[in-house]
Amino acid sequence: MGHEQRASVREQALAAELVHRIEEEHRLAREARSVPAAVGRHRITRCRKDNAEALGTMVVGHGWPTSELVGEPASTAALMILLHASDLGFQLTCRDLIAEAVADGTCPAVHHAYIADHCAVELDQPQFYGTRINPVTLHPYPIRRPGTVDERRHDVGLGPLGDHLRALRGGLGATGEL
Repeated sequence: MGHEQRASVREQALAAELVHRIEEEHRLAREARSVPAAVGRHRITRCRKDNAEALGTMVVGHGWPTSELVGEPASTAALMILLHASDLGFQLTCRDLIAEAVADGTCPAVHHAYIADHCAVELDQPQFYGTRINPVTLHPYPIRRPGTVDERRHDVGLGPLGDHLRALRGGLGATGEL
């Protein structure tokens, strides 16, 4: 087996693991509705911790799992795992790796929008794209230069913030945003 074939097999294995891990988290979230709350929370917390550790190992060994490296579904799964990780330092490191990948054209810009906003909110700073919504108020956490947020959202492939908020508040649920 040549070097390229070995690399391809390794990348396919990474992709399969990422997708499997996020599917398992989603399964546990669905299952949590039918078990005692503490049990469900514990299972999801453990899954997210395990997922973050596995992603950390992948990042150390291979760099950020870009769309070019593992395919878009697996790269999106990696982003979802990252957003649920509890280690802000790890998230900040990956945010920078994702920014480099976006600049290189190997990762969708929307991935950077989500992790950049997540990190900004966690650091008590205004977000850039309005992707983080306060679940209590259904209003976005503070946004840097809110008058131009829709331009920035458009640049990364997101629809207008007002449309997203109307859908969210209207109970339409899934609007294509993480």
